[in-house]
Amino acid sequence: MKAIIRTGFIAFAAAMAMASGSAHAGCVMAAGESVMVTEDLAKYMASAALKNSMSSHGWTPHGDVKVQCDTSSIGLPHCTARQKACG
Repeated sequence: MKAIIRTGFIAFAAAMAMASGSAHAGCVMAAGESVMVTEDLAKYMASAALKNSMSSHGWTPHGDVKVQCDTSSIGLPHCTARQKACG
């Protein structure tokens, strides 16, 4: 009888370990991008696009927002905002 109870506890502990390990399995790297006239405006709009994307999917943000900007092929600032999001 003790062996059955012990086996049950071990199986329960293993199931809980697997469930807690997959808690962040539904996470993605969400992003928003923008091309605007000025770099500040492009950063703002990329961050807004990121926020709208996460809210439309029902994701919650985790960590810091990372914004990267460069000059696009037409000479305007192009910015991409990225953040980890879990749902």
